[in-house]
Amino acid sequence: MNSAAPSFPERMEISGEGLVLRDWTEEDLAAMPELFAHPDIAYWTPIVSPFDEAAARARLDRARQLRAEGSAVLLAITVDGGAPLGEVMLRSAPEGTELGYAVGPAHRGQGLAARAVRVMAGYAFEQLGVGQVILELEAENAASVAVAAKAGFALLDVPLITGEEKGRPYALQTWGLDRP
Repeated sequence: MNSAAPSFPERMEISGEGLVLRDWTEEDLAAMPELFAHPDIAYWTPIVSPFDEAAARARLDRARQLRAEGSAVLLAITVDGGAPLGEVMLRSAPEGTELGYAVGPAHRGQGLAARAVRVMAGYAFEQLGVGQVILELEAENAASVAVAAKAGFALLDVPLITGEEKGRPYALQTWGLDRP
């Protein structure tokens, strides 16, 4: 493990704001396609598309590998520790400690993403000692920009991050939230 990477516990469950963020499990595999097999998620995120049962297995395996390496943690967003409604991620990126999220289409409009981001930011501040967390978003992704603002993030005056994903160019803005 990289000595600069955070050390994540083998098992995680973080509660707050009416949510329980928990590890993905084998029992979640059947629910993952309905959360991630959606045109919005395919377009705005690097999550593989089409997202089927094989993609769910690969994502669970990758989440476990990233955790073991200390480079990222991916947790299911739930309200009670039960059925997954989406995912929140924390990873060490070159630009800083980055958060990301995806909420299943059937569960949008409940403030899940903003709440999950705030809970995960609290974990990063309190448990990892980071001074700032970031979100990297496309300006055209109005829903994610609204989540960033609702979660208390501010647009940072830093260069855009450009690249190509799934055959389309992107330009990401960096939003930041400082430790309270």
